[in-house]
Amino acid sequence: MPSTAITLRTVSGQALRAHLDDLASLRIAVFREWPYLYDGDEAYERRYIARYAEARGAAAVIACDGERVVGVSTCLPLAEEDEEISAPFRDAGWDLASVFYFGESVLLPRYRGSGIGVAFFREREAWAKRFPGIAWAAFCAVERDPADPRRPPGYVPLDGFWRNRGYEKRPDLACTLEWREIGAAEEIPHRLCFWLKRLRDTPCHSV
Repeated sequence: MPSTAITLRTVSGQALRAHLDDLASLRIAVFREWPYLYDGDEAYERRYIARYAEARGAAAVIACDGERVVGVSTCLPLAEEDEEISAPFRDAGWDLASVFYFGESVLLPRYRGSGIGVAFFREREAWAKRFPGIAWAAFCAVERDPADPRRPPGYVPLDGFWRNRGYEKRPDLACTLEWREIGAAEEIPHRLCFWLKRLRDTPCHSV
């Protein structure tokens, strides 16, 4: 069972850089599960996540069981994100400066259901609110066919959890990302839909 001494802290800049290997390893382990089925490698992961240590305003919430990092949750201003993530908002007329993007939340299985996922959202929202003009939090999640034979028996989507945190699914906002699935020879495109939550009533966009 998890220790009772789970600690969370929000880090940025050089302090965040010290945890890039932890984030890479956790992404590979957690995203290998359904629904992502991601077949990743650490060299690519280190390059991919390096931007969190370089982007202005980026941060990560680190969950530790004693000295062991068991979960990481990331965020950064949408204007600092890659084009694949920011373009759907720009194309729909959003002010990118009004949105904070929540990246991955990766947590080892034995620590799930203990409130850490809720804390990840709470701490990232608190970080985002430190930035003037930020009115929205957003993240995206992959869409899968419920009839996909690879779907584990008894799998429960996180939609209810996200709605309980105040997020709304926005089918009008979606992006396409490519990755190699387990057992595949090459990367394939995947559609991800955005979920949004208003953080404050700063005028930014007609929705």
